[in-house]
Amino acid sequence: MAAIAHTHNAAAASGLFGRLMVAIQHMQENRARRAIYRQTVRELNVLTNRDLADLGINRAMIGRLAHEAAWGTK
Repeated sequence: MAAIAHTHNAAAASGLFGRLMVAIQHMQENRARRAIYRQTVRELNVLTNRDLADLGINRAMIGRLAHEAAWGTK
């Protein structure tokens, strides 16, 4: 069964269909990453300044932290 899946993946990697499938996969990954970003921003914005300070975070860091949560560090 794994050999069939591998053969199908190799065939799909070439041609228009393969490029379309890769593009769709990238769009799905980006949509999931944006959801993680939005959720992280939303959850951190709910916290009070004191809660954020206890975590060592200030409000100016929320966007960067959400970006790192979704896309990792550079």
